[in-house]
Amino acid sequence: FDVLSWLSEQGVALARIKSSGDIAVVASGAGYAGDRKKVEWQLDMRADMSKRITFAADLIRRKIVSGIPTLEAHIPPSRLRDIALAKAKAGIDRLDRETFTDMNAIFAIEGECASAYFRSWQGLPVRWKGITRRPIPQDWHAYGLRSSLVTGVKAENRNASHPVNAMLNYAYAVKLAKLQIEAIADGYDPTIGIMHNSTRGSRAWVLDMIELERAAVDAIVLQFVHEKCFAPADFILRKDGCCRLSPQLARLVANSVSRIS
Repeated sequence: FDVLSWLSEQGVALARIKSSGDIAVVASGAGYAGDRKKVEWQLDMRADMSKRITFAADLIRRKIVSGIPTLEAHIPPSRLRDIALAKAKAGIDRLDRETFTDMNAIFAIEGECASAYFRSWQGLPVRWKGITRRPIPQDWHAYGLRSSLVTGVKAENRNASHPVNAMLNYAYAVKLAKLQIEAIADGYDPTIGIMHNSTRGSRAWVLDMIELERAAVDAIVLQFVHEKCFAPADFILRKDGCCRLSPQLARLVANSVSRIS
């Protein structure tokens, strides 16, 4: 409690992120003091479906646009990268010129572009050292799928089974925590989403905002993959097949993500 009091006095926010990459808690030293005009704007946007659709179309268009430089800078030229870039440009064109009447059409475009985007990562080599003494799973030598192999019939991104996905999940969680702190400091209600549905305890507004930051987070993780030679000790493989970051690597990833402006 003394530590929490000191953090509050210093105006320092505390973010606790689990090893799974999920946010456990975010506590702002200043607490939550909403700006009435900003919260009213959120509620007004949320209540009007036509405004929500317009907001979502623009948000997803900007998300797809931001992913193009990441692909061009960090993914080697290949047929899959060409397909991803073509899908992205086609999606941007559709979001610019089409009129949408429901969210599902926008989500469909986002899903097609995201699927091609991560498919272009397939085969990306992951370098290792010290694996003669501590062997690693064969599929850890290169990137495969964004979804986890341990989530059963329904493929999900949570509970990563591959080191690159574990780094992505952790990096996204760090960025989500930072965006939540910023949202509260700026006077927004972090639970009132416009594109994402607001449910009890959710961070729907923060989930909206991270869409514009994902490509920058991806670039940091891809840079790690290109530059670092990992050791088996950098990751913890649980008995259920889930992969977790070591505390040392988690700190390195968190520090890199926190520097994104």
